[in-house]
Amino acid sequence: MSRDLRKYSRQTTFRLILGGLILLFVVGIGLILLIYGPGAAISGLVCLGLGMIPLVAILLFFWIMDWIVKRSRNE
Repeated sequence: MSRDLRKYSRQTTFRLILGGLILLFVVGIGLILLIYGPGAAISGLVCLGLGMIPLVAILLFFWIMDWIVKRSRNE
């Protein structure tokens, strides 16, 4: 059994970020829904979704750069 600590670290980081995002959306939107109602919950969901666009764009940029670097190393 191999112990690839980089893969384990990457997997753990991904799971932590995914769990945090799920908590943010489920608990955050759920609390907005309970306190302020469905209209505010939809507005909160839209705001959280639009706020994620720059983060996703940055992550996509880094992913593409990583792919380019890995591809250039193999050649």
